[in-house]
Amino acid sequence: MTTTLRPTEPLQRAADGTRSRHYQVCVNSRPAGVLHLGTSSSLGDSVAVIHKLRVDEPDRRRGRGTVAALAAEEVARTWGCRQIEAGVAGDAEAGIRLAQALGYVLRNRTMTKPLGAAPPALPAGSGARPMAPEEFAAWQAYESESYARTWVERGVPEADARAKARRDHEVLLPQGLDTENTLFSVLEHEGERVGILWLALRQDRAFVFDVETDASHRGRGHGRSLMLLAEAQAITASRSLIGLNVFAGNTAAERLYESLGYETTRYHYSKPLL
Repeated sequence: MTTTLRPTEPLQRAADGTRSRHYQVCVNSRPAGVLHLGTSSSLGDSVAVIHKLRVDEPDRRRGRGTVAALAAEEVARTWGCRQIEAGVAGDAEAGIRLAQALGYVLRNRTMTKPLGAAPPALPAGSGARPMAPEEFAAWQAYESESYARTWVERGVPEADARAKARRDHEVLLPQGLDTENTLFSVLEHEGERVGILWLALRQDRAFVFDVETDASHRGRGHGRSLMLLAEAQAITASRSLIGLNVFAGNTAAERLYESLGYETTRYHYSKPLL
């Protein structure tokens, strides 16, 4: 039996230049699933994204998903894409196995944690204060450069990585330090600055966008204190769930989040298109 993709709409072009197209996954011309392929709104038109891939139950475990994913890669190559991405739910074992079998590499994962009613206390000697404007200016320049470098290290062209860093800050921080529902904090220990926290308050949860211990104070437990601060601020703001993103290979951070009770809700994979 032959598995193919059949377009169900013309190629779509959004205002931001991204492409998108929906397909049926067909077996000998019989519909057997769906696939939605597009390009990345954050990394540019050279990065394809498999937004959705579903094979209907009667046709599963027969290699249909593998062939559909490979066909999507061929389409992405005709679009001129140099990389393709796919997200997989944290409990979707079949999707994880498929991504790994096709050579996709884990790039990052989204983790979440339900919160209790009482804000956790910080360790003795530790306290937090709002970030000052001059500190914010220095942090934003440093963080934007560091963020772009992180994407370059994961195969994104430098120009695209810097454009992403610029766009993300423009979208997430339109008013800078004064952006609504955004908290920038400095953690101090015994009166000395030891790290920073960027927490966003979304409608249904809080999200940690940046947490970093200053280089000279690492390895002393301040990362855990910063995460406790994030949870305390989220609970105080009446959020019952907190989330974050962690890049693959950041072992210390992954272990910290897991020890605090965070669980992976989504894996994000990528693959170069040679």
